[in-house]
Amino acid sequence: MKIPKKYTGLLFAFVMSLLMACLMSGVLTAVFAGFNNQFFAHWFNGFVHAWPIAFPAILVIAPLVRKIVDALIE
Repeated sequence: MKIPKKYTGLLFAFVMSLLMACLMSGVLTAVFAGFNNQFFAHWFNGFVHAWPIAFPAILVIAPLVRKIVDALIE
């Protein structure tokens, strides 16, 4: 099953925010809480709070970043 091309921007923001929130919450959990028996519970808790912020942020910021990059490229 393929998703229609008109949803490219939305799907990009969804996948990017999912991966970035997962990565960043994992890194920050490891830095501030360490690796212990509660690591995955803390990681998941951080992810659950980060992802709803990351998704709309990427929807808003991605077009601006594209314009900045286009201005910097020859």
